[in-house]
Amino acid sequence: MLDNAPPASIRTVDVPVGPAVDGVAPWLACRVAGRMEDPDTPLLLFLHGFPEAAFVWDGMLAHFGRDYRCVAPNLRGYEGSYAPADVAAYRPKLIVQDLAALIQAFGGHAHAVIAHDWGGALAWGLAAAAPQLLGKLIALNATHPAPFLKALRDDPAQQAASSYINLLREPGVEARLALDDFALMWTFFERFGGAGWLTPALRERYRQAWSATPASVPGQPAASSPLTGPVNYYRASPLHPPTSPDDPIHTLQLPDALLYVHVPTRIIWGEADTALPPSLLDGLEAWVPDLRIARLPGLTHWLLHEDPVAVARELESALRN
Repeated sequence: MLDNAPPASIRTVDVPVGPAVDGVAPWLACRVAGRMEDPDTPLLLFLHGFPEAAFVWDGMLAHFGRDYRCVAPNLRGYEGSYAPADVAAYRPKLIVQDLAALIQAFGGHAHAVIAHDWGGALAWGLAAAAPQLLGKLIALNATHPAPFLKALRDDPAQQAASSYINLLREPGVEARLALDDFALMWTFFERFGGAGWLTPALRERYRQAWSATPASVPGQPAASSPLTGPVNYYRASPLHPPTSPDDPIHTLQLPDALLYVHVPTRIIWGEADTALPPSLLDGLEAWVPDLRIARLPGLTHWLLHEDPVAVARELESALRN
């Protein structure tokens, strides 16, 4: 609980996000809270990152569900959502289409999209490609693609901080990630700021998310491992540290349509993030003219776990202003 008011109850619903094949449509398993039956209640869409799942937003759904319809999907390939095996099925453009379809399923407009990490990367794309679907973007430690591409290409410190991306792109890495009670998975929390917040109950909830049996639609083989969907995001993305002098990232040019965001944008940034340092915010106004940044000293990439009260306070401010 973030305050003393009664929380909104949370439930899980499967929401179709594409045409049916043999009677089965692709779907996202969503955590929802608030007056979902009232289309006049503003919609908040919460997007998780790697290696997380929709449940990480439960505290925010319970809090904001008193005033909003709140929806937190498990992204394509994650716990309970459809999880195709093909790497190409995880191209950002296709995931953004899932999100657009999800917003359409809840009335066609989100008052705000609130997103962290990979969810934020997708939200940047959604805001650039379909600004009519959202009133505001609120990104938590989720870098815009333009400064991230430059840093990956030119900054040795960012290349070192992002070296885990190339690990996750390796063939068969899923088996390594699952070994010894997901020993390597826990290091993603520990590496980027420590994990004192990772209680036994929360560890068990993560184990559940990382063990969920993948499923897919007819004619589209399901991922062979619960971790295949999550790592396929990295395999499908062109953004990764260069592995050779002729790596395609050295000449990669992102189209303007993916870079310019013309919806009000609010950034909430844990400044002790060692994976995505605050320097990635420098010059962001060039692509995002309506921008405000709230900096949280001492919090890391995992700010949602570390200080949910501070995050909720900043979200309330971002929603108001």
